[in-house]
Amino acid sequence: MSEVRFFSGEQIPLEMHKVRIIQKLYLPDVDQRFLAMTEAGNNTFLLRNRDVFLDMLTDSGVNAMSDRQQAAMLMADDSYAGSETYFKLEQKIKEIFGMDYFLPAHQGRACENIISKVMVTPGSIVPMNYHFTTTKAHILLNGGVVEEIFTDEGIKVESSHPFKGNLDLSKLNRLIEHNGPEKIAFVRMEAGTNLIGGQPFSLENLAQVRDICRSQSIPLVLDASLLSDNLYFMKIREEQCQNLSIAEITRRISDLCDIIYFSARKLSFARGGGIVIRDEQTYRKFQELIPLYEGFLTYGGMSVREMEAMTVGLDETMDLDMINQGPQFIAYMADELARRGIPVVTPAGGLGCHLDAMRFVSHIPQQQYPAGALASALYLVSGIRGMERGTLSEQRGEDGTETLSSMELLRLAIPRRVYTLSQLKYAIDRIHWLYENRSLIGGLSFYEEPKVLRFFFGKLKPVSDWQQRLVAKFKEDFGDSL
Repeated sequence: MSEVRFFSGEQIPLEMHKVRIIQKLYLPDVDQRFLAMTEAGNNTFLLRNRDVFLDMLTDSGVNAMSDRQQAAMLMADDSYAGSETYFKLEQKIKEIFGMDYFLPAHQGRACENIISKVMVTPGSIVPMNYHFTTTKAHILLNGGVVEEIFTDEGIKVESSHPFKGNLDLSKLNRLIEHNGPEKIAFVRMEAGTNLIGGQPFSLENLAQVRDICRSQSIPLVLDASLLSDNLYFMKIREEQCQNLSIAEITRRISDLCDIIYFSARKLSFARGGGIVIRDEQTYRKFQELIPLYEGFLTYGGMSVREMEAMTVGLDETMDLDMINQGPQFIAYMADELARRGIPVVTPAGGLGCHLDAMRFVSHIPQQQYPAGALASALYLVSGIRGMERGTLSEQRGEDGTETLSSMELLRLAIPRRVYTLSQLKYAIDRIHWLYENRSLIGGLSFYEEPKVLRFFFGKLKPVSDWQQRLVAKFKEDFGDSL
């Protein structure tokens, strides 16, 4: 393991890599940040990267590649059809997951599109341990219904439960009994439930879900985009996995599933994705749509250079020292914030550190998007870009009523092998100051609101002059400091 205790008694994560290439960062002053956030409509997605100091919006496509990945990209076969690069990737997929069929796609949501078009019909139901925004959108667009059947622990912000991403088995049984197995398009498990703090499921829970699905002839589909974090947590938290290698745990997961899809922007640190399929009949149905929506079967909308990097990245995912960096740095940040009394999701999950906006800014009603307001406020005082994961990430009902999220989180993603411990300490310090001055933060309201996936490009305005007052207090306390 790469977490060490120093002579002083401090225990910190230890980077198991050295920096070979750097990219210069800029920290705009607070007045520049205020102008940038106003121009972006208080939507961190709409900030220009030149205005961001630490980009913690996502870990998707922004993780640092290894030297082996960079080298592999120089060896790509550029053929439109029949590229040797594809066959290397296909062979690695078969080696890791043990399934015979693989289809490439340009990213994870492209996989969701293919799967939903084939498997979801009007009125069909897709139970899952928690939804992801694009997954839910594709299912709804094809006439399906999403049923979240997470356990009660899943949405407890503070908890000691090691696997808050587990699916509730009794709820699944009741859902099938009430609707009939023929109404269930498939059961979806997300490795590392993104929207509730990157929380993992256990291998035991997946096996139990598999038993239910097999008994009812229902396909089991795994979203493996955050699989590397889930593998790490299984290895350190689940007794049956502690003596298994990462590759062995991966194969046990795969053996329980019918279909696995992933965004390589998260899994393997390349830009692409893919669908891994167990049976030929399902493969043929998916195959027909790849040329229509993605590209030919041996590139699927991806750059062959990224495919070379993906092959190496998947191989490196089987190395514990390569996948433990993210979760350990996230845990360090979450623990340090919790020690200061700042509300965060516990236990720390994967993907990033998650601030609990429901308690951080408890005075802001959910209709005024507290997690979105917190994201805006944090950027103003630090230059850090996070992502709202709450009511703003939902969409209104057909009658225009607001869908209130069960959690209001500000996700601070920690891209793998990108930021240093001193940068995390800067983030912790600015969050601490903001928490001490949280009464200054106010709510937001839309002035440009798209109907679908509004969190991507909608624009909001503060409901009062709270941002000016927050900036004034920051200047009072920090002077000319950035």
